[in-house]
Amino acid sequence: MNTDELIAEDIHGYLKQHENKELLRFLTCGSVDDGKSTLIGRLLYDSKMVYEDQLAAVTTDSKQFGTTGGTFDPALLTDGLKAEREQGITIDVAYRYFSTSKRKFIIADTPGHEQYTRNMATGASTCDLAIILIDARHGVQTQTRRHSFIASLLGIKHVVVAINKMDLVDFSEERYEEIKADYTEFVGKLELPDIEFVPMSALNGDNVVNTSEHTPWYKGGTLMHHLENVHIASDRNLIDFRFPVQYVSRPDLNFRGFCGTISSGIVRPGDEVMALPSRKTAIVKRIATMDGDLEQAYAPLAPTIVLDREIDVSRGDMLVHPNNVPKVDQAFEAMLVWMEEDALQPGKQYTIKQGTTTATGIISDLRYRIDVNTMHSEGVDKLDLNEIGRVVIDLSRPCAFDAYSRNRSTGAFIVVDKISNNTVAAGMILDRDPDSAASRRREISEKRGTEIKVHESLISAEERATRLTQQPATIWLTGLTGSGKSAVAYALERRLFDEGKSATVLDGRNARLGLSADLDYTLDDRKENLRRAAEGAKLFNDAGHIAVCAFLSPSAEDRAMAKAIVGDDKFIEVYLEAPEDVCKERAETDEFAKTNKDMAAFSDMAAPYEPPAAADLVLKTDDLTVDQSVQKLYDLLNERGLLK
Repeated sequence: MNTDELIAEDIHGYLKQHENKELLRFLTCGSVDDGKSTLIGRLLYDSKMVYEDQLAAVTTDSKQFGTTGGTFDPALLTDGLKAEREQGITIDVAYRYFSTSKRKFIIADTPGHEQYTRNMATGASTCDLAIILIDARHGVQTQTRRHSFIASLLGIKHVVVAINKMDLVDFSEERYEEIKADYTEFVGKLELPDIEFVPMSALNGDNVVNTSEHTPWYKGGTLMHHLENVHIASDRNLIDFRFPVQYVSRPDLNFRGFCGTISSGIVRPGDEVMALPSRKTAIVKRIATMDGDLEQAYAPLAPTIVLDREIDVSRGDMLVHPNNVPKVDQAFEAMLVWMEEDALQPGKQYTIKQGTTTATGIISDLRYRIDVNTMHSEGVDKLDLNEIGRVVIDLSRPCAFDAYSRNRSTGAFIVVDKISNNTVAAGMILDRDPDSAASRRREISEKRGTEIKVHESLISAEERATRLTQQPATIWLTGLTGSGKSAVAYALERRLFDEGKSATVLDGRNARLGLSADLDYTLDDRKENLRRAAEGAKLFNDAGHIAVCAFLSPSAEDRAMAKAIVGDDKFIEVYLEAPEDVCKERAETDEFAKTNKDMAAFSDMAAPYEPPAAADLVLKTDDLTVDQSVQKLYDLLNERGLLK
């Protein structure tokens, strides 16, 4: 039964079928006057998606505003602003909706002028596919490159390069192949995995909806065929469950649910979820909607999640699965598209909005600007309107985020001016590795060093090694609370001392009583505690000593930070592995933990532990005695030539 018959005989069946069609969001972009609005108008017209009264109005307006000599101008179907019709350009993003028997579509018609690049970035932020138009007469332009680069930054995987106005170059296959080669060479530097090329004339409809007889040399499908058949289902992230909480629903004493839109992943009743940044866990009791409870929910549904117990969750927090946690930090690196006439000011306070989280932040470092023509980076001290650069953002509070390449929703943010309340930039968080954070800290230290010079010792490292008969090193013992870190650390210190070596223990407990007595047990304070420990170990190493550090350090990122501070050549990571039940039993006998409730709450595995992926040594402390563990450590130091 075709669509017309279904509408006539079973309207409810038609509506149900229409509701279940897959939705494709796409945008048109490219340089000015490449024919973006004309293309969309032609798509709507040839797919029979224009109402008769609208068509009559556009036909009339074509005589006054059209650019086709008084004949029907498809561009006027989207260019609705008076200023757009008077100038024959697109200024603001225009959205249009249409459907075919296979799919539903939402089109974003974006401006081509450089001064409206920010409008293009806004329109592209939610799209699955980009149609980049190129005027066959002019070829690849600067704005073509800029829009392609922004499409790549925004994670758009599917691109159709529509080489338009082929009728003005006599449908030359040679010209088509020349432009195709130019664009392919440029785009090889970008992350655009799926690119299709279509020669067309949007004004006349060649290869838009119907195959053109003027391009017998072109063997590909029409633009509409590609839009209807491009595979986008696998683009959805159904692995990483992310639920930014937008609102806490409390209609009565018997109901408390968390409302929001699922950014990615799947959640089901019975799943354990963790609230960030508090890291408190609970079980999903219900997934409530206006149409009843769901057995599962996935992006982009917007349900209300009810938990089995009361935990502190509010707007700006995020629910995730405990074994799949995003980064939680107060700083990140990002690519930034600057959208304001006034240039970016590093160090100025802005409001940063990321998901449902709002925080005060500063752009603490402008690393470089991207030249969209060459894709080369350039060192600059500011970003002007429509320029793109790599920056470091520092926030006033921790937020949970993913790299934009992994999750477009939790990896995107906007920058808002605190005075004018204007959105001045859009950003995409980068997937930086932990060493980047350490590098940034070193850069800050180096900048400070221009004002405060570090004193150099008059004793060389070689002289210290000869006097102490050893090479300096940091032995970083990590493992769950109760795995035996402190016992092994102090026993190793004793063994080294008895052998005439110089070693010092930095223990997590003692650090909390002295070096880090001013710190709490928040995520940031725990990170700072480990940073201080690593800096202390480095000082001991500089003096020629062996530092034995015993810290839970559950995060692989924090351990990598410690390694970057100490130095790869001196850092030895040792994983004390023991079953969780054994560790808990040992921890229960710890008198210090009993009398320090905050530390106990942190130490009883409340924070997810990330075992080292490639430790220098693994000690299974449920099988080994302390002396056996120490002997393995001593043998490792000997093997590496650290003990003379």
